[in-house]
Amino acid sequence: MSDNQLTETIDRYLNGEMTKDERARFEILRNENADINAKVTEHKHFTNLIKQYGERLELEQRLNAIHDEIDVHALEQELLIRPSWVVMLWRNHHSKISVAASIAIFAVLCTLFATGYLSNRETNYIELKGKIKKLENSAHQLSSKISHLEPGKKYNINPGNFRGTGFAISSNGYIVTDYHVVKDADSVYVQTADGKSFRTKVIYSEAQPDVAILEINDPSFKGLGPLPYTFKKAETDIGETIFTIGYPSDVLVLGPGYLTASTGFQNDTASYQVSIPANPGHSGGPLLDSKGNIIGIISGKETHIEGAAFALKSSYLLKAIQDIPADSLKNPLNMNSKNVLAGLNRVQQIKKLQNYVFMVRVYKQ
Repeated sequence: MSDNQLTETIDRYLNGEMTKDERARFEILRNENADINAKVTEHKHFTNLIKQYGERLELEQRLNAIHDEIDVHALEQELLIRPSWVVMLWRNHHSKISVAASIAIFAVLCTLFATGYLSNRETNYIELKGKIKKLENSAHQLSSKISHLEPGKKYNINPGNFRGTGFAISSNGYIVTDYHVVKDADSVYVQTADGKSFRTKVIYSEAQPDVAILEINDPSFKGLGPLPYTFKKAETDIGETIFTIGYPSDVLVLGPGYLTASTGFQNDTASYQVSIPANPGHSGGPLLDSKGNIIGIISGKETHIEGAAFALKSSYLLKAIQDIPADSLKNPLNMNSKNVLAGLNRVQQIKKLQNYVFMVRVYKQ
């Protein structure tokens, strides 16, 4: 593809002139080719600058036209002879008006800060990593009770500092979660639905698009059965029924909903917007369609819009998995190609899924 053809293709992509299939193919190409992705970003920035410049010129022309229609000299003479009521009001009460205006401006600014309107991106978008609190006292009390039963024996029942969710990408102990869940962790453990806990190691991570791969390296881990789900490569349509399961609390929680937009926060094309009950602890949880295909991984939510959560698309997740260096893999990472959840009702799907979705517990000094 020549530079001119690429530029024309990027224009069609940014202007929404592509068909759904063309757009899907081009986004796969963006995924696989970093140079093309960079050119898309540069071209978008360039066209925005041109648009802003055009708007500025248009405003300047409108202002000049208005200025040409006004007889400034005649207006000046009229105001000097007969000051308007506004001028008279200002001359007689300018001190009171200044105080009132200052109070009004202060009140507006306070309102904007209170609502978060003037805050930065981070206050509008929150990651769904859950901070584990109110558990330290309980752990201490439990440790004391156990010590009374068996004096001299020490038990490690620290619940961790942060909590998220992860899910298996192979049957031999590889798990995916969000990068922000395990960032700066000293140690990471995963816990199954029946309470079994395993030590893990972060073998690969990408801050963008917020993905981390864990490997269970605990000698007590004996492996999982074949995964019941597959990863969907094609995009999912708006309006489709979707669901997630994760650990916003100590037990597995179902979050049903719908896919509401094909782009994520601030029109991020790498993510979906979904309407589901998402809370801290859901980060890293699988997003599945009604047939049980993995279509994404939960990452965060909008603070000012009720029910607006975001999930990285499975195509970008698969790209991150493919980028894992071979020397980081202790065992082969073989992903499942058969979905056994299609055709089952939701209750049956959850029963088959629960052993492959983990609570991720993060420890920091």
